[in-house]
Amino acid sequence: MKILVLLGVLLCSWAQAGDGPEFVQTPYSEQQVLFDFYFDDPQKINSALYWIRSLMNPLMDTPYDMAPEFLDIKVIIHGTEIVTVAKKNYEKYRDAVDRMRYYAALGVEFRVCGLAAGDYGYRTEDFQDFIKVTPSAITEIAHWQLQGYAVIAPRVMEKKLSIEEIR
Repeated sequence: MKILVLLGVLLCSWAQAGDGPEFVQTPYSEQQVLFDFYFDDPQKINSALYWIRSLMNPLMDTPYDMAPEFLDIKVIIHGTEIVTVAKKNYEKYRDAVDRMRYYAALGVEFRVCGLAAGDYGYRTEDFQDFIKVTPSAITEIAHWQLQGYAVIAPRVMEKKLSIEEIR
């Protein structure tokens, strides 16, 4: 009897496997997300900003059609990438700053750790106008997580091979 049941399960799974993959339209709802940016190289912020895009674009597109005000997104910056949002470095990090400014216009809040700012010799007025300076990144992360925000810490790795090389 056990053999027949096992054969039945195997045959059912084999039959379903032949149908191919299935696209799943997950019923997403309003999002509360805190991105934790802490990188060893300021240039990595460019790749990390794609994580924000990857969250926002699908939710703003059909079938979800969420307006940006239904996406409560915060970014805490406390690694070397802090230099990208210093006014004096605008020309060097123009692309990243302009993308952050665009996301800020859509309602994304960019916050800088006050402790890290002090380590770099920055004052609140040294940052771009869309930046909020908070006392500490760690207390900020804990606070928002306790408020129900999902915390996402982007992993940004160096790309050594092109997609064509590994495909």
